[in-house]
Amino acid sequence: MNDGYTAQQASKLTGCTPHQLRYWDRVDLVRPSIQSTGGRPGVRRLYSFRDLVALRVVRSLLDNGMSVQRVRRAWDYLRRNAEMESHLAEVKLITDGSSIFRIASDDGELLDALRDGQMAFFVAIDSITREVEEDVSRFELDRDHFLEILRLVEEDVASEASGS
Repeated sequence: MNDGYTAQQASKLTGCTPHQLRYWDRVDLVRPSIQSTGGRPGVRRLYSFRDLVALRVVRSLLDNGMSVQRVRRAWDYLRRNAEMESHLAEVKLITDGSSIFRIASDDGELLDALRDGQMAFFVAIDSITREVEEDVSRFELDRDHFLEILRLVEEDVASEASGS
């Protein structure tokens, strides 16, 4: 992989405009991690591969109706999150247009990235369906077993009554 990607390369690779890259650097949304201008003219921005991924994620969230302020808050939370540092590719984000949620890869928890990881309500209907199917199967087996025992008891009672 490259040592770094220029702003022009980053723009082409991410679909972000050069203006967006400058603005996001200036407002500290996504800064080039290899080399930033520091406000000095003539200094090239150099982005890492991880920066390119961050730029695409931010652009995707903005393209889907999220405000820059909300994206910044969510991205700040994700940057502070330890998973972000080691397993960026495993992070999954979901947005409903007003909030951004992160699915925790280890246990499937849904966390609200705009509320510093506050738990959000998440219902996995497929697992609930599986649990209900298992419970119904157990119930039917128990019921069939109970009815079989009841039938045997009735036969015993009937045979004792006819034998006496």
